[in-house]
Amino acid sequence: MSTRIEKDFLGEKELPDSAYYGVQTLRGKENFHITGIPMSNEPYFVKAFGYVKKAAALANRDLGVLDAKIANAIVSACDRLIAGEMCDQFVTDFIQGGAGTSTNMNANEVIANLALEHLGHKKGEYQYCNPNDHVNFGQSTNDVYPTAFRLALILRLNSYMDALGQLQEAFFAKGREFQNVLKMGRTHLQDAVPMSLGQEFHGWGTTMGEEVQRIAEVRQFLHEVNLGATAIGTMVTAAPGYPELAIKYLSEVTGCTFILAGDLVEATSDTGAYVLLSGVLKRTSSKLTKICNDLRLLASGPRCGFNELNLPQMQPGSSIMPGKVNPVIPEVVNQTSFLVIGLDLTVTLAASAGQLQLNVMEPVITFALFTSISTMENAVNSLNVNCVQGITANVEHMHSRVLNSLGIITVLKPSLGYKLCGEIAREGYESGKSLHDIVVKERKLMTQQRWDEMFSFENLISPKFEQ
Repeated sequence: MSTRIEKDFLGEKELPDSAYYGVQTLRGKENFHITGIPMSNEPYFVKAFGYVKKAAALANRDLGVLDAKIANAIVSACDRLIAGEMCDQFVTDFIQGGAGTSTNMNANEVIANLALEHLGHKKGEYQYCNPNDHVNFGQSTNDVYPTAFRLALILRLNSYMDALGQLQEAFFAKGREFQNVLKMGRTHLQDAVPMSLGQEFHGWGTTMGEEVQRIAEVRQFLHEVNLGATAIGTMVTAAPGYPELAIKYLSEVTGCTFILAGDLVEATSDTGAYVLLSGVLKRTSSKLTKICNDLRLLASGPRCGFNELNLPQMQPGSSIMPGKVNPVIPEVVNQTSFLVIGLDLTVTLAASAGQLQLNVMEPVITFALFTSISTMENAVNSLNVNCVQGITANVEHMHSRVLNSLGIITVLKPSLGYKLCGEIAREGYESGKSLHDIVVKERKLMTQQRWDEMFSFENLISPKFEQ
């Protein structure tokens, strides 16, 4: 295998000649064996660096501080990253010291070597296009990394929101399918009042739609970036007019509207948008946990539990109990939700730990948010396709439970009064008699016709006030 020697001010390193990254990337790769997950695991992050470096090169070219020939070669290299190429060359671990410098240099070196080939030179001949002096001109890790991170989050959230929207529609579809299925509603895990199974599923769809709206709202905060702030927000080494022009180009090449932060010093150390986003991800996880717990309860049994729903049977459930099938999809969604809830604490602690003019803990925030979004997206898709779409209902079982329940006495409260209804319910509880037998046959408090009117399906799921 042919190799090349590259050096920085710390010394020399030998690299395989096939590598487009360089000496500083290699140092980062060797220094940080933390998660074992390289930056290439999130293609949107690689693509985002391509967009940011392209916008920077175009702005510097227009301002006359970067040779047009070199700038155009850099743009060509960035276009290859944006197209999804070279992901395997991004080898730095997500969690790293240096506030993301290793990742920024990984991008600089890959782009520089691609640009060198475009110009007809060999990898490592940095006198013609240098990772620091040309690709990173007028930039710092401290403005490039967070800008690329925010852009990558915007891109990643699009597919996550689509997944939530598809899950919402799956719940709505089941709501329509089960709109005429009577069941008992419960509070405190005790019989409450009747409802339709369709209403229950429709409610789950509604709550998923709310999460899509909350994500869309918090995503707007990611459009404010500090590109051009350079090291601490004073724009040191950036040409006059560069921040505004770089933001203009970034908006044009991405199709997303970005705005320059009003206070670049504040923006360079602020990670509040990540805390907001993480909080929304945690909120969605909490809701999904609740829904999955409900599904597991309603499908429990099948003969010694609620037995209202049948979840798709995905795999044998036991190595010792023949015929047992477990609700594995809701279970795995629960576990994913717990992971996201825990990662929210990671984001909170990291956001609070930045000192003075920079939050050096941003790499772990990056890892936490990308992990939360990607794993939750996978879980949501699995819940939709492998569970919700295949759910069936035990209609007759639920109907009989409603009519045998003591909870339906609530329907009679406006006409019979709370005290008498309480006595009837107590008698039914102690004797085991049905409410119908007590009210209609024994006490003759209403006719059969009136009973049928009061306990019709329509009146049970959408009761009309009568006195």
